[in-house]
Amino acid sequence: MKKKLLFLIIIILVSVIGESYSQGDLLITPNRVVFEGRKIKEVLNLLNTGKETTTFSVSFVQRRMNEDGSFTVITAPDPGQMFADDFLRIYPRRVTLLPGEAQVVMLQRRRRANMKAGEYRSHLYFRSEKNYTALGNEKKDTLKAFSVKLIPIFGISIPVIIRSGETNKTTTLTDLAFAQKEEALLNFTVHRKGNISVYGDFIVEYIPTQGKPYIVGAKKGVAVYTNINKRYITIKLNKTPGMNFNKGALSIKYTSREGAEKKEVYALKELQLGI
Repeated sequence: MKKKLLFLIIIILVSVIGESYSQGDLLITPNRVVFEGRKIKEVLNLLNTGKETTTFSVSFVQRRMNEDGSFTVITAPDPGQMFADDFLRIYPRRVTLLPGEAQVVMLQRRRRANMKAGEYRSHLYFRSEKNYTALGNEKKDTLKAFSVKLIPIFGISIPVIIRSGETNKTTTLTDLAFAQKEEALLNFTVHRKGNISVYGDFIVEYIPTQGKPYIVGAKKGVAVYTNINKRYITIKLNKTPGMNFNKGALSIKYTSREGAEKKEVYALKELQLGI
């Protein structure tokens, strides 16, 4: 009965706040954790959405964000980056879930007096330990009698952030450029300064020469972490029949995510079209 109730609660949370991360057979809520102020605990909800019983191991990994938004696994922090795992406790570190079964994992912050002001970040890694079969048929090299099996290993990670002491950030947008070939695209660079990261949503509005502005593009859940000062962004724009981007302007706004305690506009910029 308790497991069914937990399953129902997770589904309600996902539908209301939309802050979940699903890949393979695992659904995680929330998909990002930030410790600041007096917050010391976070409950993570795990749900096995697959058809097989699966065991997941839980550990910490370190990742570098690149300027194109991709990630690289690292072992030593980059300049301006501090790892959070030394200040965190996670339990349990191994979870076995039946199909459709849910369970909570507790994440706890350890307070220390000698923490520097700024942001600490590590990623919580969930790795499936079920016995995978080969993907597709076995490929054999008849000349050398050599066989290859492609075996997928499933794992996902979510960022865990600790903010300590006096924090600050500023965000600006530059290099706005409109491109139109097979698709209409808006390219730009987001710059971040300060000792914490920025995380939010981009909304693009088309401002016609006459009439009201309307939304033509969006990109949600975009972060710029403290190991980089800028990130390159491309947003696909939606065109309605008979519409063109030869006149008017595009307005791009970067804001905190919906549901944030304090709604904040990080940056706002306009690009005049047809000039």
